[in-house]
Amino acid sequence: MLGHSHALSGLAAGAATLPCAPVHGPVAQMSWVAAAGGFAMLPDLDHRGSTVSDMWGPVTDVPSGIVGTLTGGHRWGTHDAVLAPLALGGLAVLAADTYWSSLLLMALAIGLALHALHFVIPGTTETTIVGNIALSWAGAWWLLDHSPQPTWLPWAVALGVLTHIAGDSLTTAGIPLPVLWLLRRKRLALSPLRTGTVVEKAVLVPLFLVATVAFLWINTDVRNAFDPIVDRFLSAG
Repeated sequence: MLGHSHALSGLAAGAATLPCAPVHGPVAQMSWVAAAGGFAMLPDLDHRGSTVSDMWGPVTDVPSGIVGTLTGGHRWGTHDAVLAPLALGGLAVLAADTYWSSLLLMALAIGLALHALHFVIPGTTETTIVGNIALSWAGAWWLLDHSPQPTWLPWAVALGVLTHIAGDSLTTAGIPLPVLWLLRRKRLALSPLRTGTVVEKAVLVPLFLVATVAFLWINTDVRNAFDPIVDRFLSAG
């Protein structure tokens, strides 16, 4: 799938899982959804030239090359539905208990989401290296400064990674057969959908967007802010 499809599906998954997410309060809920959306881009760190690799220049491009080499290339280890969530979520466990490492993870998630969703954001600041760094780190600082230590980050990483893998499993390129690909490289594709087709752009993307808004409306208090407006509108009608 395209980058914005992954990010939107991650946001939708984050919003849908809010009732069982280990977060409390509007800021923490916002952080959870944003993190799920950003981390839904993370598996593509396995190849240079991807949105993840290009986002912060050498800071993300060099690790991308290393990850790709260690995981067997594009759409192998980082797209394993069993190993990838465990490995990436496990790394997040090491970072979730300290402020600066949590700040880095949240900035990475926000930066990825901003970069992937640039097509609905006015201007181009979020797609430049300096602009993306400034926006993502400022956003991460604000979120962490107004909510408890995000010990839930490993769960958000795992959720985002699994959402990405589920999306790619629907494309013709498929995903590796979990764990067994280590013995014999074999892929699993669940549908004939091709990346970047009209179906993805005109059907799946709007569906993910509507799902995100709907689940945010259902699972957060945002509807309380609009209820008086809706009531006045209905009364006037």
